[in-house]
Amino acid sequence: MKPNDVVASLPNNPTPSNHASVDAAQQEQQPGLDFVRQVITDDLSSGRTQTVVTRFPPEPNGYLHIGHVKAICLNFGIAQEFNGYCNLRFDDTNPDAEEQEYVDGIANDVKWLGFEWKDEPRYASGYFDQLYAWAVQLIEQGDAYVDLQSPEEIKLNRGNFVEPGKNSPYRDATVAENLERFEKMRTGEMKEGEAVLRAKIDMASPNVHMRDPILYRVLHSEHHQTGDKWKMYPMYDYAHPLSDAIEGITHSLCTLEFQDHRPFYDWVIEKVHSAAVPRQYESSRLNIDYTITSKRKLRKLVEGGYVNGWDDPRMPTVVGMRRRGFTPEGLRDFCKRVGVSKTDGIVDVAMLEFCIRQSLENAAGRGMAVLNPLKVTLTNLPEALDLVHARHPNVDMGERVIPLTSEIYIDRKDFEEIPPKGFKRLVPEGEVRLRHAYVIKCDEIIKDENGEVVELKCSIDPETLGKNPEGRKVKGVIHWVSASKGVPAEVRIYDRLFTESAPDATDDFLANLNPESLQVVQAVIEPALAQAEPEQRFQFEREGYFVADRYDHSAEKPVFNRILDLKDSFKPGK
Repeated sequence: MKPNDVVASLPNNPTPSNHASVDAAQQEQQPGLDFVRQVITDDLSSGRTQTVVTRFPPEPNGYLHIGHVKAICLNFGIAQEFNGYCNLRFDDTNPDAEEQEYVDGIANDVKWLGFEWKDEPRYASGYFDQLYAWAVQLIEQGDAYVDLQSPEEIKLNRGNFVEPGKNSPYRDATVAENLERFEKMRTGEMKEGEAVLRAKIDMASPNVHMRDPILYRVLHSEHHQTGDKWKMYPMYDYAHPLSDAIEGITHSLCTLEFQDHRPFYDWVIEKVHSAAVPRQYESSRLNIDYTITSKRKLRKLVEGGYVNGWDDPRMPTVVGMRRRGFTPEGLRDFCKRVGVSKTDGIVDVAMLEFCIRQSLENAAGRGMAVLNPLKVTLTNLPEALDLVHARHPNVDMGERVIPLTSEIYIDRKDFEEIPPKGFKRLVPEGEVRLRHAYVIKCDEIIKDENGEVVELKCSIDPETLGKNPEGRKVKGVIHWVSASKGVPAEVRIYDRLFTESAPDATDDFLANLNPESLQVVQAVIEPALAQAEPEQRFQFEREGYFVADRYDHSAEKPVFNRILDLKDSFKPGK
């Protein structure tokens, strides 16, 4: 197999261009276009690119989080906008940290977010034969050598940002010696840590990533895709650009931490004489206040039992946000509003919450749930009624039946024996309207032996069903549920996981955990809500947005998670 056979016939074979032109393009970009879209627009206009091809290249070593959502929206969104296509490629070069569970989960997350990739998912491991052939080519060209130094020696001799590195004593071995050693790496004759293949570039380079970076390391681990075929595996920085080249990627989009890796990205593609020459462009990663996206720290939360797994609704993982009830539409809108830039910054989490609320406004049906029940007896209700009301005030979602009986529950916060100034809910001898039903008056308060209010005796105004009372104005409206026909439900009230806007500003990020990030209450819901399908979203009137839990909810034992409350502190113009 010749090294370039895989890519010789690819349709997108752009020629390299000077990176200065990328920065210049940002200075002259068209109004409304970020720098990435400007580059692509220019590339299409000039003919450098015929079909835009992007990729989303996660490592299958964990669960995707909100930062990955931005990358997904950018790569798939760019492909859609410019009538190109996007590949889903798993950069699976480290079998010790990878699992099929993560492969399947990532694919499901991308689909849930509303995107489709071209053809079947791809794997860097599917290119291992080609990557190996290119590695042999680099050795034969004198651009790579096998280093037998220990990992500690390699690290010590690499230098730092002030001091240059030192050449390996194996750097000038002959091609024949290097080929023989590389073959022993491939067949497993070398032990782990005994040898690596390194690029021969410049140990004195001011860019430490160009100081003879490692291309292959010995690893006697079984791979979830290739089994035990390989006893050595390519490094990410070697496999990634060449996988882009094999797939004919035109625009390799990544975050700013890879900017210093770009010279090696270009070097390795040039050295293997790839027919396709992808280009790498870096933009800022997504940083949100009150949020942690470090895989190591997220793992610590899970393994330490601070949250209930990777899909805990307080986690910023895609599976966590999905279980919380966040919508794909809201997440896509959020990423669009955040945009693309070359400058790192912190995004207000209230913007994310705003986008989720916006997506729910016309998509979530309405219902009533009492989270802290207080019994009310309607002393003059002549008979039980089945009230029929729309599931949504502005969108046709059909109707629901709300049973009204002589005993109902209202929320305790909707009654005050000694009301504060401006209180517009139920008070002794005061009136309030039951949502979708009658105006009621509080006639009697019943307390237990401790003086706690346990029941209210109220009377209805029979002339106020569907119309206002005559001669007076009733300002307050409260929600309620039938005591006898309402359904008991577990409701999980979720809040932000951290109390500090920069939770990982110090090493002890666990000290900033919010002890009230989860509260579980036993509520009563109207019967129609109990029939919800898992993941069906609702607005509990006057309480917030809620979702039927993806796993635990059933009609017999309803379980709802609070997505967000109804308050919104974010101003779109901020």
